[in-house]
Amino acid sequence: MEISFRKLPDNQHEILVRGRKGPDVRLPAQPVGPTMPHDLVHAVVETALGIDDGFWGAMARGATFQGFEFVTPRRHRRSGMKVLRRGGDAVMAAELRVNWAYRAWRGLPTEGRAVGRAPIDADALARTGPRLDAAAARWAAVPVGGELLWRWGVDR
Repeated sequence: MEISFRKLPDNQHEILVRGRKGPDVRLPAQPVGPTMPHDLVHAVVETALGIDDGFWGAMARGATFQGFEFVTPRRHRRSGMKVLRRGGDAVMAAELRVNWAYRAWRGLPTEGRAVGRAPIDADALARTGPRLDAAAARWAAVPVGGELLWRWGVDR
């Protein structure tokens, strides 16, 4: 599966996903966030931690997530929802791990009141940090109108 993160003006981005089980999909313009697109963070952290049943693994299997639309209009969306019904718990668990890794990488508090228990250990954080550094540098180097291409299951 190939994921294109296209940088748009005004700190926006859009995503095009091709080569997955199911039709190609796109996410229209969204805010980038403080460092890089949230879904790029998912690709980086899920890859670093070997998570194949998280957001991007589900997407590769044909899941349909809110906000994404089919590149070519289709009548039925139910098969994508079936993927989520079968693997939704794993996707949510991945969301927690990705958000924790990103939080730690950004230097935000990971201890204290209302933070909760860490869903990943120090070894996992050690694997994600350098990869998030590299992805942030790659994203920063993309000119407006350009794209960062991520090949799910291939890129590291």
